[in-house]
Amino acid sequence: MTPAIRAADRFRHSRVLHGYAKGKSRWDPAYATVADLLKMSPRPLLDIGCGVGLLAAYLRESGCPQPILGIEPDAGKIRIATERVAGAYPSLRFRVGDARALPEFSGDIVMLDVLHYMSPDVQRFVLDQIALRVCPGGRALIRTTFRDGSWRYYATMIEEAFVRLSGWIRGGRCHFPTREAVTAPFSGAQWKVSVRPMYGRTPFNSHLVEVCRLPT
Repeated sequence: MTPAIRAADRFRHSRVLHGYAKGKSRWDPAYATVADLLKMSPRPLLDIGCGVGLLAAYLRESGCPQPILGIEPDAGKIRIATERVAGAYPSLRFRVGDARALPEFSGDIVMLDVLHYMSPDVQRFVLDQIALRVCPGGRALIRTTFRDGSWRYYATMIEEAFVRLSGWIRGGRCHFPTREAVTAPFSGAQWKVSVRPMYGRTPFNSHLVEVCRLPT
C-alpha cells in the first residue's frame, strides 16, 4: 500500500472521514512535496492547522521520523487526531491551539491552507511569529491562495464558499493574501524564498511558499 492509503486507513472508523482522507492524501500534491522536503530533516516540526492529523500520518508513512506537534483550534478535530493518529506513531502530539498564539518552538514549520482564514493584520502577525520560530537551517512551508485575479483565484473563492456551508471550516470571510504580502516577512538576507504552484489536478489557485533560514 502507498503512504496515502496507509495514512487514510487511520480514519476507517468513519466512512465520510475515510473517504476524505483517501482523496486528500492521494490527490493533494502538497502532501508528497512536504514529505520529500522534510524526509531528511533532523528538526522538530510544528504543523499549524493540523486538522485531524492526516498530514502527520502521511509524513510518518512516508518515512519522516522527526517529532511533530500539531495545533488546531477545533477541539473535535484534535480529539480525532489524538485517538486515531497520535497513538499509532511515535513522537506525535496534538493540542488545541491558535496560530495567533503559537507555542515556544524552534525547528521546521508547515501551514497548509490556513492563512486566508485570517484578517490581513493577523496574517502579518502570524507570519512574523513563524519567522521567529524557524531555526537556522530550518524551513517553513506555507501553502495558500494568492489574490491575483486569475480564474483559479475565482474558482478558489467559490470552493471556499461551499467548504464553509458544509461546516468543515468555521469562520467568516476569507482574506486571500498577495504573493508579496506572504513573502515580505522573509525578505532579509538570512532567508531564501521560493514559490511554486501547488494545485495539482484541481482548478484552485494554491501555491507553496518555501522559506529557508540560512545556517549561521
